[in-house]
Amino acid sequence: MERRSFLKTAGAGLAVGGMAMPALAENAPTIKWRMASSFPKSLDTLFGGSEYMAKRVAEATGGKFHIQIFAPGEIVPGGAVFDAVKDGTVEMGHTCSYYYYGKDPTYAFETAVPFGMTNRQMDAWFRYGNGARLLGELFAKSNIMVIPLGNTGTQMGGWFRKEIKTVADLKGLKIRISGFAGAVLSRLGAVPQQIGGADIYPALEKGTIDAAEFVGPYDDQKLGFNKVAKYYYYPGWWEGGPQVAAYVNTRKWAELPKEYQTILQIACADAHVDIMARYDAKNPTALKQLVGSGTQLKAFPKEVMDASYKAALEVYAETSAKNPEFKKVYDDYKKFQDDQNLWFRIAEGAYANFMYSKR
Repeated sequence: MERRSFLKTAGAGLAVGGMAMPALAENAPTIKWRMASSFPKSLDTLFGGSEYMAKRVAEATGGKFHIQIFAPGEIVPGGAVFDAVKDGTVEMGHTCSYYYYGKDPTYAFETAVPFGMTNRQMDAWFRYGNGARLLGELFAKSNIMVIPLGNTGTQMGGWFRKEIKTVADLKGLKIRISGFAGAVLSRLGAVPQQIGGADIYPALEKGTIDAAEFVGPYDDQKLGFNKVAKYYYYPGWWEGGPQVAAYVNTRKWAELPKEYQTILQIACADAHVDIMARYDAKNPTALKQLVGSGTQLKAFPKEVMDASYKAALEVYAETSAKNPEFKKVYDDYKKFQDDQNLWFRIAEGAYANFMYSKR
């Protein structure tokens, strides 16, 4: 993709009140695609975000390009979206790439990695750094094109049935967490559990697990986790700014008329911003409601944060030593992040810290 020419087009599409779309030829074809989502219909943020994208595409094409969204299990399970798009079972998917850490840990950089970049930093790396190129090359090997389609912002650290006061409290803790974060926490004695979003509540309720991370106040409240776990920890250091992705089968992408390709990119860019805005608008109210109903808000102790950071660096080093693709992406990612943190700690950080102190 010619990134900057695309951004000029997408930028016009993000104007308030609508999208600037290319004119369609009179004989533009009618195309119907299916998108498999990893997210339950109850989440109007993530599942609703893909519906918003599809609505924009339909509006811009007069209904000629129709994308139908399917919840987990309707075509494939939520964790099988990668293979479904790769194999052409569906034309598109809406998912998080760190779900596929087991295939290759490098995929996690497309979503989030422990102590990684924030939402804005990810956008900068993906659009104006080497993120889109490096990850585009990686996913192309599996017949997948990746288009950013949402971000949640920095997530919460999850729901715990008991307090976490020291690193020792993590030993033997059965926590619903996956991928990279699970690899880090296992070094501190925790026992990561792979559980789908819909199964978290009953697992916590029955005591099958001791803790679970998901997203943040708005989504977590919708799924009722506060009813089965008392302590709500922050921050989710494994998800500083997790990007959600639209996967497109590369063969199907090549078959699309150029105008439809542009419309799809612009609609995804619009929905990408919209999803983050939804979270920022809805999370404060949800957090106040949770605390008002008895949820105990807790910050992870510094001891736990420091130990987690040290363990994360060990995992990065060990994975880099045995996975050249991972090392290539990580080295670029880390350099970009270091520069971003240098900048953000000056104006952004100083201003934010001052304003937060006035509350």
